Amino acid sequence: MTSYREFLQETREQIDEIDAGRARELRDQGDAPLFLDVREREEWDEGHIPGAVHLPRGWLESRVEQAVPNRQRLIVAYCAAGNRSTFAAKTLEELGYEQVVSLSGGINDWKRRGYPLEVSAGALGPEQRMRYSRHLLIPEVGEEGQLKLLQSRILLIGAGGLGSPAALYLAAAGVGTLGIIDADVVDETNLQRQILHSTASLGEPKVESAARTIRELNPDVEVKAYKEQLTSENIERILGDDWDVIVDGADNFPTRYLVNDAAVWHDIALVHGSIFRFEGQATVFKPKEGPCYRCLFPQPPPPELAPSCAEGGVLGVLPGVVGSLQASEAIKLALGIGEPLIGRLLLFDALTTTFTEVALRRDPDCPVCGENPTISEYIDYAEFCSPAVRT
Repeated sequence: MTSYREFLQETREQIDEIDAGRARELRDQGDAPLFLDVREREEWDEGHIPGAVHLPRGWLESRVEQAVPNRQRLIVAYCAAGNRSTFAAKTLEELGYEQVVSLSGGINDWKRRGYPLEVSAGALGPEQRMRYSRHLLIPEVGEEGQLKLLQSRILLIGAGGLGSPAALYLAAAGVGTLGIIDADVVDETNLQRQILHSTASLGEPKVESAARTIRELNPDVEVKAYKEQLTSENIERILGDDWDVIVDGADNFPTRYLVNDAAVWHDIALVHGSIFRFEGQATVFKPKEGPCYRCLFPQPPPPELAPSCAEGGVLGVLPGVVGSLQASEAIKLALGIGEPLIGRLLLFDALTTTFTEVALRRDPDCPVCGENPTISEYIDYAEFCSPAVRT
């Protein structure tokens, strides 16, 4: 049996191809080569060499540095019969990769010898690849990330100003299950900013209008509607449906505190947003990694100092900006990429078109997430009489 070290020496002597038998020998050794599948996605899904990296020939030049950063590692490129992989090997050598060979006979020969194959489980269908094609082009998302989004479960608090853009973009992105809580019905004053709804929706429960709009936008998305006001009596039942991320689009303090406390106790990331007139803000409260809402505001202010949008007004486009930011943060959390707004409060002023970032710190004396919490059960704050999730 040829050792890995001996084979490396041979490749330095310009061996351009390797047969399936020798490739299998090397694969079973400790320091195995990297198998690079340069076929198209449909071919890959039908079966590939276990542990191989998939990089279609047309994407090789633009993506190989991210997929294979080590230019000294032995690479065995393969396709169906060996033709495309021969050209791929030459391209890789031109890009500076030092040890590249093509699998002669390709995966067809590998199959004929009865060597192991791996079949992609739960792969995207052709229509999904077309729909999410722009996501698939992004290395940080790709097919693996898109499948993760399709398996994600995100709960939206409210189908109003903030919930509308957040729901639309989360649905368009392919989040598999969207929960929507809202007890309100659509009225004419909503249509200036709540883009989930239309004139045809007037008088209809918002959750039903939202579900219909989302289904028309993306049939991949399942909508779980809760036509009810969020309270201490039903929040445990709703959270029992196993959510990955919560997007808070409420415009009143009772709901914000309920959702915050629940997120801390259930260890669920909470994407917060709020708007008033020309100003909006967004942040992410992630338990154990940053502050919670009560670190900023341990108790709600007097009701007379907390006007809602219905009382103070709001620029119609403002929730579109903040709600879109919330959707972006939720997608990053679902995918586990980027730097979410944990410990950072992003302020937006529509009049001056400026963003300002404020650092937030976890309060060790916080009554909910602090070292010695003093609040251990839900509080409804009945003195606030505004509806539960109206924005």
